[in-house]
Amino acid sequence: MTIHIAAKSGEIAETVLLPGDPRRAKWAAERFLDNPKLINDLRGMLGFTGTWNGHRVTIHGSGMGMPSLSIYANELIRDYGARTLIRIGSCGAMQNRVKLRDIILAMTATTFTTPSSGIFRELKYAPCADWGLLRAAARAAEALGTTPHVGGIYSSDVFYDERPDLNEQMTRHGILGVEMETAELYTLAARHGCRALAVLTVSDHLLTHESLPGAERETGFAEMVEIALNAAFARHPEETA
Repeated sequence: MTIHIAAKSGEIAETVLLPGDPRRAKWAAERFLDNPKLINDLRGMLGFTGTWNGHRVTIHGSGMGMPSLSIYANELIRDYGARTLIRIGSCGAMQNRVKLRDIILAMTATTFTTPSSGIFRELKYAPCADWGLLRAAARAAEALGTTPHVGGIYSSDVFYDERPDLNEQMTRHGILGVEMETAELYTLAARHGCRALAVLTVSDHLLTHESLPGAERETGFAEMVEIALNAAFARHPEETA
């Protein structure tokens, strides 16, 4: 048990999916896991452990924003032995070719600052995804009949942004979408030698101002969960040779 997670030793799997919304964690666990068990509800942040195709998996909420995710990711890694962490969340599109409900696989995550920025001081650290997970997720998406967008995203410190000039420059430089957690997840994974990836569903569009209803944001993102699970346990051809 930690300050923020009430799970007992051994109750959290090495593979953890991290939705921001704790109710999405409950929905995903009940839909995708066999025999899901509630292992945390401290402070209303829900976590469940079960199995998927025989593999142990934990699905645990992370809250909104990098400070909240940093708390849960640190404790999951340091105190519970998590080694593969995949964010499953929503994002806002920043390119016209990216549409509502599209899947984005975040190769890199640009940001102003993260809870880890004090470590680097003047250095502009570039957090990125684990290549093996990224490759496996792209293959899993294609196997499900989806062509994902793969590239850089922006992890913002605020939800209600008032910097249209900055958004214009990120769109100009090819940033696919904006969310609030991935940069810190990738940084922590690198620090602790873990694997990390963000599989995101587009729920809003900054250019067209389209938006999905709240209910669909909570329970309508099954495709990204399937992609994340398949990526986490993918076997590469060289492993079976």
